[in-house]
Amino acid sequence: MNYHNITTNDMLNGEGLRSTLWVSGCDHYCVNCHNKETWDSNSGILFDRRAEKELFDSLRPDYISGLTISGGDPLNKNNILEVQRILMMFKLRFPNKTVWLYTGYRWEDVKLAPLFQYVDVLVDGKFEQDKYDINYPYAGSTNQRVIDVQKSLKENKVILYKLKGVL
Repeated sequence: MNYHNITTNDMLNGEGLRSTLWVSGCDHYCVNCHNKETWDSNSGILFDRRAEKELFDSLRPDYISGLTISGGDPLNKNNILEVQRILMMFKLRFPNKTVWLYTGYRWEDVKLAPLFQYVDVLVDGKFEQDKYDINYPYAGSTNQRVIDVQKSLKENKVILYKLKGVL
């Protein structure tokens, strides 16, 4: 799997301060995507042991709320197995921190993926320019949902995540 960046102290891609891994590879090709450079799975650099150490070191401080994985698309066929491995390792090392994952796929189409046992919040759906809303928290367009994954799995229906500090 390739990646483009590891963002530390990120306040934009999930609640609290987070570390965000930006993976390469996306087949959605959303119009006006702000990460077009991540579409090609061969772009960026190899996510190797050095990158893994950098990511996990950035997650160590107590003030870091958790890990966000975005891209590209973490659920792209070139990414999903490595992302699952990363999430499993993350939850073993940091069981009290959260995982947010962004994907262009809809929950209904991917909910059976084994990696969701490690995900707390999913932002699903393609970015749609005509539904763009700068005030919509943690997503780019209003068709995207911020989903409480564990509650949704338990109840077998979409349960939206209750954002802290948002009415």
